[in-house]
Amino acid sequence: MPRTVTVGLDGSAESRAAAEWAAREAQLLGLSLKLVQVWEPVPAPTAQAPLLGAETQRYWTERIPRETSEGIRLRHPGLDVTGEQLSGPPAHVLADAMKDAELLVLGSRALGGIGGFMVGSVGLSVLAHADRPVVFVRAGEQAADEHEMDPVGIPSAATAFRPVVLGLDIEHPDDELIGFAIAAATRRGTSLRVVHGWNPPAYYAYGPPADLEQHGTLALRESTALTEVLRPWTEKFPETEVTEECHYGSPGNHLVDASHRASLVVVGRRVRRSPLGAHIGSVTHALLHHSTAPVAVVSHG
Repeated sequence: MPRTVTVGLDGSAESRAAAEWAAREAQLLGLSLKLVQVWEPVPAPTAQAPLLGAETQRYWTERIPRETSEGIRLRHPGLDVTGEQLSGPPAHVLADAMKDAELLVLGSRALGGIGGFMVGSVGLSVLAHADRPVVFVRAGEQAADEHEMDPVGIPSAATAFRPVVLGLDIEHPDDELIGFAIAAATRRGTSLRVVHGWNPPAYYAYGPPADLEQHGTLALRESTALTEVLRPWTEKFPETEVTEECHYGSPGNHLVDASHRASLVVVGRRVRRSPLGAHIGSVTHALLHHSTAPVAVVSHG
């Protein structure tokens, strides 16, 4: 079965923005778009109410995928769009729908005043159990937001894409993560900006204060290691410009800063199971809540 770009839809502003982003991405990938609206059956006491019954709720929720599909077909001629309504707990249903998807796209409420995301429990639950890439799109995201400024200083869909940003841990580099990011940059015709944040080894905290020469030695070591990790990819994709950045300090802070000038931010999530549940990671968690660009999270071993 051909894979699709699948989007979780609930009629909210953030899910509509996610659907539009997913439509644009499906066209870039040459895939079809699948809209999934999850309907939770009404509890028995509520279903007996004359105006809030299960049939009434289902009638109105069925309009969401149908009307959204119609609107996307008008705005994206030629794109194969299907809409589907499924029943059950949203996190479980979306996780199951993701099995046949190239990637899953979810909406995330914007945080007023600081420009980031509010990732709800459904999104976090889906992400924690995902084995396919999951993209989070904030409410209000527009196609122009992913492009460079035009000559008068306004973002425009007619200008080139902003760079794709990849957050990379060089101690645990993953081919699937790097491949996803460079492919995203290539199909957008833009550059890949690789951001690596580092801190001195723990034993430096117990020794004498590091001097400038020692700091420079550590910085050079990290930069050289990053270049070596990326070398096979720059040789394989010579047409895609790859810039490397090694920064001292928290990787999450540097990625949030880079998101202001990105069309897409890509980070990885190592699949680790524990008695306390699936692990998302502090860097990914920080980025999901404060990025101003769409965020793609790629699960890997």
